[in-house]
Amino acid sequence: MSTSSTDSATTPDTESCPCGSGKTHADCCGPILGGAPAPNPEALMRSRYTAYVKRHYIHLERSLSRVQRADFSSADAKTWAESSEWLGLKILDTTGGGPEDQVGTVRFNATFRTSGEEREHLENARFIREDGRWVYDGLVIEKAVPVRHAEPKTGRNDPCPCGSGKKFKKCHGIAA
Repeated sequence: MSTSSTDSATTPDTESCPCGSGKTHADCCGPILGGAPAPNPEALMRSRYTAYVKRHYIHLERSLSRVQRADFSSADAKTWAESSEWLGLKILDTTGGGPEDQVGTVRFNATFRTSGEEREHLENARFIREDGRWVYDGLVIEKAVPVRHAEPKTGRNDPCPCGSGKKFKKCHGIAA
């Protein structure tokens, strides 16, 4: 697998980092793209975004957990990266990821343009430590919250709540 000529190695030290941190590339994602371990999940998330911008496919693969690497396709990553204009990254929230933590999450919004259409990728990403390094481990799947009706269900023979004066079964309760 190879990277393109726009690798982080050719990025000027004074260029702003594409991840939106406000730091220079050399003081932000550059060292992580070069192989240094990310200090926390947010830094790894920022470097993964920057890897798409800079087309650094080796970093995209090596920053995945073992489970995620099993499904990684360099060709798919390259297609997405090169068919998109990367517009920005916003970190919305982080949890965990401290020096003693083994798990952390980063909720983020990445905007990009593809086929002339601006799009957003909103994700709550899970990161874990593997062999002492932070790696991307996939999406956080939110548990569904059951819907609970505040009022009792309208019975078939109750008056219709619409106020028509008809029984519910003869008004809005008619099966379509």
